[in-house]
Amino acid sequence: MKWVDDTLQILEEVQNFHHKLLDILHTFTSAQLERQILMQNQMRERQMAMQIAWTREFLKYFEVFFGLAAVGLTAGAIKKKKPGLFLPMVPLSFILAYQYDMGYGTLLQRMKGEAENILDTEKTLLEMPKGALTFENLEKARRAQSKFFIEK
Repeated sequence: MKWVDDTLQILEEVQNFHHKLLDILHTFTSAQLERQILMQNQMRERQMAMQIAWTREFLKYFEVFFGLAAVGLTAGAIKKKKPGLFLPMVPLSFILAYQYDMGYGTLLQRMKGEAENILDTEKTLLEMPKGALTFENLEKARRAQSKFFIEK
């Protein structure tokens, strides 16, 4: 019964080949996932760097505006003897402090800490309305949309 032995040997080789293919596929998908995670992290880092750079650039212009406003409002308040003219400096100083803290201070570290706290202790705040998206929900919506466009 050589043909039975040959068939069994072929089946065993096919099974071995199948396992090798699965290993290769697993390695490939793992590498692809790792690349995607790295790419997303690099994109996030670049976006954050751009946000910080924008804040620092905005701060340069706002500092000039704040300085001119402070001199002008102080001079006007002294000249007209109306201290109320100096009042707009209060909210402007809060804006300046916030922008400085965002660009050069520890605001981002404090925000990161608070975000980590929310992720650790307040997970329910992060839940999506009606739960997370599923493939079935997306397919149902796609089919409904396809029928909608076809019927037109």
